[in-house]
Amino acid sequence: MSGSLILIIIVAYFSVLLTVSYLTGRKTGNRTFFTADKQSRWYIIAFGMIGTTLSGVTFISVPGMVRSIDMTYMQMVLGFFVGYLFIANVLLPLYYRLNLTSIYTYLRERIGKRAYKTGASFFLLSRTIGAAVRIYLVAIILQAFVYDPWGIPFYVNVIINLMLIFLYTFRSGIKTIIWTDTLQALCMITMLILLIRQISMHLNLDFNGIIQAVSTHEHSRIFVFDDWQSKQNFFKQFFSGIFITIVMTGLDQDMMQKNLTCRSLKEAKRNMYSYGFAFVPINLLFLTLGVLLLMLAQQTGTVLPESGDQILPMFATNGMLGTPVLVFFTLGIIAASFASADSAIAALTTSTCIDILDIEQYPAEKAKRIRIWTHFLITVVVVIIILIVKEINSKSVIDAIYTIAAYTYGPLLGLFAFGMLTKRMTRDRFTPYICIASPLLAYALDYTIQRYTGYKFGYEILMINGLITFAGLIFFSYDYKRGEIRHQ
Repeated sequence: MSGSLILIIIVAYFSVLLTVSYLTGRKTGNRTFFTADKQSRWYIIAFGMIGTTLSGVTFISVPGMVRSIDMTYMQMVLGFFVGYLFIANVLLPLYYRLNLTSIYTYLRERIGKRAYKTGASFFLLSRTIGAAVRIYLVAIILQAFVYDPWGIPFYVNVIINLMLIFLYTFRSGIKTIIWTDTLQALCMITMLILLIRQISMHLNLDFNGIIQAVSTHEHSRIFVFDDWQSKQNFFKQFFSGIFITIVMTGLDQDMMQKNLTCRSLKEAKRNMYSYGFAFVPINLLFLTLGVLLLMLAQQTGTVLPESGDQILPMFATNGMLGTPVLVFFTLGIIAASFASADSAIAALTTSTCIDILDIEQYPAEKAKRIRIWTHFLITVVVVIIILIVKEINSKSVIDAIYTIAAYTYGPLLGLFAFGMLTKRMTRDRFTPYICIASPLLAYALDYTIQRYTGYKFGYEILMINGLITFAGLIFFSYDYKRGEIRHQ
């Protein structure tokens, strides 16, 4: 029965998304696909970006984290907020002043063509893998509770999900996604609150009881100041959160593309402020849900699965909490996962078309055909990567995403830092080699230090990676005004 119910929910949900796509996709072209004609309302974008950032990964992994690292994830969330302030006051003014469609065009103007292509390529690599991992999460859940009972293989499940995303995004891209993300964010937050309410009812807790129970629980610890070896040390988590936000939002075409559809810089900054502020209490709710699930397991004597990512799905689908929780969970996970995936695929299409293929040089009709085929091929590539991820995944999905980001976004951090913090020029032909070498050197450094000292870097490897790229660019730089070239 649960499999049939989930299938009905999926069909109804995607029917709504396709309707929104039809209404927003009439009489649109490439400009609408890429920029939504710069007519988006800031508050609509701010609300929709909540769903895009949180994704199904947050819906599953953050509650599951509580068992292993308590509520210390909030330290990183506080860093995220500072990162959003930096984006609003430093990066957005730069992007609006240059009137960018793809943010990586800045690298071409400031450093050179190779830096531009390299930066876009690193984004394409990182975001493609990230989108695939996010969709993989919801795909394995649907596989277990919908497709396996009917004997449908995993690859068919993935193809169906991705083709549905393609169908409601290929016409008008970011214009449609702004509205579908808003719908999906509303759905996700509503489902999160209803899940907390339903579970607290099983625990006989009212609102004050939830606050009291969570704040006194053995896993309620948020701050870690005394253990420098721990990956959960406050300073590691806080500063990692700042830089992760800068690279995964401020230097990410997916997230910035929505901001660049606002009518003005003033509205874009309002969007970033409100979105960043809302991000803190929403993550606190996810961690609260995690504590409540541990309390429920203890009360009922339930044996928890080995993986934290499986705790919420287990409770939602085993019938213990009833059909309402199954419905809330299904809608929440689907809404959150596809809100992130659809915008990622649209951003990948934008970056490929603008940065790599330079379709603006072609007539409108040809450019449109190239854009649609690019959108389709990227969807196919994501399908392939999901199937690969299924074979190799063995850790928390959210940890995997941040680890990938630490290595693939590091060169982007170094490129933008060089452009914004210095007035020097660099020998651009060396840029691709510097950016490829940086994550390799960062990994080698992490491995060496861990082997000889026992200390292992956490997400702060992102900052080290970016610093190596920055140092490499400086090494091959010269003072443009003086014309003095170093290290020729």
